[in-house]
Amino acid sequence: MTEASTALVLGASRGLGLALAEEWLGRGWRVIATARGASEGLDALARRYPDALAIEQVDINAADAVRTLRARLDGRRLDVLFVNAGIARAIEASPATADEADFLDMMLTNAFSPVRAAELLRDLVPAGGTIAVMTSELGSIEHAGGGWQLYSSSKAALNMLMKGYAAKHAGDGHVLLLVAPGWVRTDMGGSDAALSIEESIPLVVDMIEANRGEPGLRYVDRFNRRISW
Repeated sequence: MTEASTALVLGASRGLGLALAEEWLGRGWRVIATARGASEGLDALARRYPDALAIEQVDINAADAVRTLRARLDGRRLDVLFVNAGIARAIEASPATADEADFLDMMLTNAFSPVRAAELLRDLVPAGGTIAVMTSELGSIEHAGGGWQLYSSSKAALNMLMKGYAAKHAGDGHVLLLVAPGWVRTDMGGSDAALSIEESIPLVVDMIEANRGEPGLRYVDRFNRRISW
């Protein structure tokens, strides 16, 4: 019998991360899902998939917590490591009007911490496996239109950090994906967003599958279309 594939989803307590965990579980995968604290959504999934879902408590902004997770997972093999972390603050603000703390918090959570987590956990992913990080179409500098300026800057920084990561670890043989899921109706995306979770996440998982075995870094949307940097 073929062993089930395994995905580690960092940041799966709700929204897109929770939906990713549910999608992979529904496809017969084993999933390790992390949350900073209690998650009713993950608890409900654990009742549905008691033998396939493991829940770990991790704050992605705490390096020691990620290192501790790495130690607990020693010897495990991850087919997919998906880093899903993001906050949106000061949406309408500019550098002249924003609280500096809001911008610094976004840079930590949206850019620095995801790439640090990828570096700390990368050796759990064998050559040919996938490391994916949730970004946004708003991270494209070429297509910048001025909306969500500070949030967009944090996602552009994430993309740049992943560019450096890809160059530094080119010998790993990993598929590296910066994933733009579209504007999705979640607590962060808001009720005016164009897509439901069901219209986004199954396509994201299909896209990840379509890139299997193709090493290198790509910035793509849910339809596997390249996005300009």
